[in-house]
Amino acid sequence: MFEGFETRQIETIGTTINLVTGGSGPPLLLLHGYPQSHVMWHKIAPRLAQDFTVVAPDLRGYGDSGKPVGDPDHMNYSKRVMAQDQVDVMEALGFDQFLLVGHDRGARVSHRLTKDNPQRVQKLATLDIIPTRTMFQIVNQEMATNTYHWFFLIQPFDFPERVIGADADYFIRRGFERTKDSTQVFPPEALEEYVRCFCDPAAIHGTCEDYRAGASIDLVHDEADFDNKVSCPMLAMWSETGYVGRTQDVLGVWKEYATNVRGQSFTCGHYMAEEQPDEIYAAIKAFLLE
Repeated sequence: MFEGFETRQIETIGTTINLVTGGSGPPLLLLHGYPQSHVMWHKIAPRLAQDFTVVAPDLRGYGDSGKPVGDPDHMNYSKRVMAQDQVDVMEALGFDQFLLVGHDRGARVSHRLTKDNPQRVQKLATLDIIPTRTMFQIVNQEMATNTYHWFFLIQPFDFPERVIGADADYFIRRGFERTKDSTQVFPPEALEEYVRCFCDPAAIHGTCEDYRAGASIDLVHDEADFDNKVSCPMLAMWSETGYVGRTQDVLGVWKEYATNVRGQSFTCGHYMAEEQPDEIYAAIKAFLLE
């Protein structure tokens, strides 16, 4: 799926990050979402590599990256710490500045990375999120129903770990099978990679900790520096059919968090880079090269 890419493991403070890298040109960091890995970029990363040096890592707790045990304050999986992993990765590869694109949880890491390191991120693109702080402010029955996993995964250790671990294969496949034309969206080799990585008990724990951090320490960080807006050029992209796209003024929300942002919706579901790869690739390329 990543022909011509090199696989590497890079030590960061506290863990090891697995990644693939390939191409040439300006450095571009791609961060994936839940419950996936860097593999989610398989339909667009090779094309982006024609114009950029693409770096596609697995976040800590995901894929083949390290999976530290969670701590009482969930700091090990705070977006600040997860973002620092990626700064360490890019520095190890020789990149002090870079372009950044994130989907889902990776977009939340990207948001924090950009706020903590404004001198490093030249442009930021996010796929199908609004900031975590606002997500928790808009909780209602519809939000809780459509994004129930936010509230399931944050339950104290080790309740969700045990429930998911009882049949992790079913848990993850069920999520992907609900996507329209899933056999075309997720080719067997991609789906099997998602299942292989997610069924590791350490990954189940790490991904739960990611969400626990989102409902605790991340909110502390987000509230403390809310007035510190993203200042680099930003592109927000979202699914028209997903909960956020159906119910929120996505661009309007992002304008509360960024000073130079524009947005675009797409007629696809949540897994945008796999459901509508041609359009997502074109939008990302145009934004990053302009």
